[in-house]
Amino acid sequence: MMRNVLTHPVFKVISGISAEMSIPAFVIGGYVRDAFMGRECKDIDFVVLGDGLAFAKRVAEEMKIKKEAKYFKNFGTAMIRDGDWIFEFVGARKESYHPESRNPEVESGSLEDDFSRRDFTVNAMAFDLREEFYGELLDPFNGIQDLHDGLLRTPLDPDVTFSDDPLRMMRAVRFATILWFTIVPECAASIINQADRIRIVAPERISEELNKIILSAHPGKGLRLLDEFGLLKHILPEMIDLKITEYVGGKGHKDNFRHTLEVLDNISRVSDNLWLRWAAILHDIGKPPTRKYMEGTGWTFHAHDFRGAKMIPAIFRRLRLPLNDPLRYIQKLVSLHLRPIVLSEDIVTDSAIRRLLFEAGDDIDDLMTLCEADVTSKNPQKVRTYLENFKLARQKLKEIEEKDRLRNWQPPVSGDVIMKTFNLQPSREVGIIKEAITEAILEGKIHNDFDEAYRFMLAEGEKMGLKKVE
Repeated sequence: MMRNVLTHPVFKVISGISAEMSIPAFVIGGYVRDAFMGRECKDIDFVVLGDGLAFAKRVAEEMKIKKEAKYFKNFGTAMIRDGDWIFEFVGARKESYHPESRNPEVESGSLEDDFSRRDFTVNAMAFDLREEFYGELLDPFNGIQDLHDGLLRTPLDPDVTFSDDPLRMMRAVRFATILWFTIVPECAASIINQADRIRIVAPERISEELNKIILSAHPGKGLRLLDEFGLLKHILPEMIDLKITEYVGGKGHKDNFRHTLEVLDNISRVSDNLWLRWAAILHDIGKPPTRKYMEGTGWTFHAHDFRGAKMIPAIFRRLRLPLNDPLRYIQKLVSLHLRPIVLSEDIVTDSAIRRLLFEAGDDIDDLMTLCEADVTSKNPQKVRTYLENFKLARQKLKEIEEKDRLRNWQPPVSGDVIMKTFNLQPSREVGIIKEAITEAILEGKIHNDFDEAYRFMLAEGEKMGLKKVE
């Protein structure tokens, strides 16, 4: 009996409605699993032996929830939101699939059918909400033992389970990553054998699952498993290219795939920012196409920062990831990730710092975090030196920022002022003068001040043969 974990009022409400409507109801899946693990779960799935929509409407009515209740007649499901809690309802069902389709044929079924269609035994457990059996555990596939042993196995033949919905292969990796479970050998072998079926899954579903892996405490493990099972090459083939290590005359370069996973895990220890973690994943994807061996120098990856930033939009389009602010943010960090290392040198100029502040804007702190995470040397002295240098760089950035106010900065003399001063229409000349003012401030020739910038503008205009309108 597990009545002590059925603490939310919704459980008693459902139990009462179950008796009232003579419809057996159960809480199933992740909430049950997490209850035994002592993990908080506010996303609860309910299955009823009857009309799930009618049952959900009765629950919403009893709990006086209207606006936060949604009903999906085509799928026979309903969702009710109560603050941070989400309740999903469905009638017990069974599913059948055609090999070439990811869309199941769904029909009403028994509770046994519903248990069988679950992805893993640890998710195929339920608490009975009928009054006479309230809180009793139903566990037809001995999921409680697999939970105790930390094992992920499918209720049915894994070839059937994974073929029916190939996204379950990624869910296996997610649960193994987040819960630190082991995927049993027969399931691992099945995933490897049919990994290419992940290609029939909608990109949006893949991205949602991938983002959950990336947001885990140990995302490097998740990506490593995706690679070992042959899934990553279908999802992020650009990362597979990072694994290639070439040798010329006995000289090779580091394994950039392993390095990337280390950078990702370093980031995960200090930030939950999903897009900063994506920047860690993608920061070196420009290395394979820019890899070159130069006699006397060794392996080089010139402009891999620029090339990598150019590759990101195609990846985001393919995975249906946001093509607005997150994309621009990641491109900025990838294109700038090599710049901060020189700021730690004593000979670095204030102008170099001003330029980085100007280009990074409010993302400067995340850029520095990415650069610190990029230090993965196995030489402890090197790591200490790099990190100490980054502390110095952060201090220099702070000093320049306080003095020159260049974060998200715009030149004090606008294009409108230039046009009015010289009676110009929007033109190349306006851009040349504005760029000259920007460069003068970044180089420290003039201060970030309107009067100085205005005088500089007049001088630049005079050089170009322009006259101030009196």
